[in-house]
Amino acid sequence: MGDINQLTFIKEHLDKFSGPFLEVGSKDYGTTQDLRSLFKSKAEYTGLDMEAGQGVDIVLDLTNDFKKIDSELGNKRFGTIFCLSVLEHCDNPFKMAENLAILLKPGGMICIGVPFSWQIHGYPNDYWRFTPEGVKKLFPSVKFDMDKSTAATSKVNDFKNIDDDLGKISFSYSKHKKNGHTMRGISAKFLKMLSKIGIFTWLTGYRHLFAPTGFIMIGKLEESKT
Repeated sequence: MGDINQLTFIKEHLDKFSGPFLEVGSKDYGTTQDLRSLFKSKAEYTGLDMEAGQGVDIVLDLTNDFKKIDSELGNKRFGTIFCLSVLEHCDNPFKMAENLAILLKPGGMICIGVPFSWQIHGYPNDYWRFTPEGVKKLFPSVKFDMDKSTAATSKVNDFKNIDDDLGKISFSYSKHKKNGHTMRGISAKFLKMLSKIGIFTWLTGYRHLFAPTGFIMIGKLEESKT
């Protein structure tokens, strides 16, 4: 189901997604987003989760042997797979990623949303945090479009570039100035000055902190060369 920023991202890229659609982790917990309503062809939309509930069409563990998964899904292949805020809860993300890639049609799209810096949140367990390069390792057959992909904090509509400063809040004046954010640099310098007299030392005693940040990547299954 994902969060509000993931929903916003998908709305902005609707023209890139075609059916049939598979949503992994589709159970509605009451606070999650309704992706299914974005697509007119509901018959082509399948919601999958490990637990039954609202929004779930098929209960299935995607770390199972692929033959079992394929049989449960009726040998179907998907034009788009959404997997948002799910992989961190999977005890075998490599197997799950392998199976998801096989479920894509040739040239099919996959949209992955994962946390980079986030609080522990068990549904029922929370195992992993990811980097963009880590996601690429999970899906070697998928070509991710990094120009279209984005990072997002826990604030609504707070989107960032995916770069080496992913989620980082720096207290370096020179670094902010170099990046063209002079006022941020002045604020950071002011906080550092306060820390020297014992104010905000719990916050500024580090070179940098990380805001709650995840990222959303979209990619296409590369056509087989054989």
